[in-house]
Amino acid sequence: MADPSYIVDGVLTDPEAWVALASTTLDADTAYITFTNPDNGSSLDWSQFMDLVVIAYVRAAAAANTRVAYVSINGSSTNADYDTQQLFGNNSAVTAQVVSANYWFNVMVGNNSTANAFSVAITHFFDINSGKYKSWVVQSASEFVTEGQVFLSAGTFLKQDPISSIKFSPESGDLIDESRIDLFGVLPRMVS
Repeated sequence: MADPSYIVDGVLTDPEAWVALASTTLDADTAYITFTNPDNGSSLDWSQFMDLVVIAYVRAAAAANTRVAYVSINGSSTNADYDTQQLFGNNSAVTAQVVSANYWFNVMVGNNSTANAFSVAITHFFDINSGKYKSWVVQSASEFVTEGQVFLSAGTFLKQDPISSIKFSPESGDLIDESRIDLFGVLPRMVS
């Protein structure tokens, strides 16, 4: 196997390289977007990365102002497998909460909200191949009908297996046409 472009003579040339792994832009309303580790020893195999970073530009097709966004790791949609806390604010209030559906990781614009507005979210999944529980942090912003909202969520997947798949979906209905999610792998930092 030839070295990928970010490795020269066996040495990582960028001290904190982000490697583009996958990108999905919907051309029709779709129930979910899933990314899966190719597990093939290639330069895109998740086993070589410390972290994963997801950048999402999404809108729910449901007729509502907002929709809850779910994340499912390694195919699990069991509440007991997750622990999630959230902090969000709008024009008038800030709210902190532990969510009852623990794989609820974000809030996104629904189709009754501001025309042509999409929610933007950056999610960082940490230590994806470690033998400990997996954690993530989400930062997002949305423009709803009468207000903007910023959102911060931290979660833990209460399993020790490496992350091998990540599924993103609204609580009901579909993600709307033109929603886009990009996945990046973060290589371990090289120290001389």
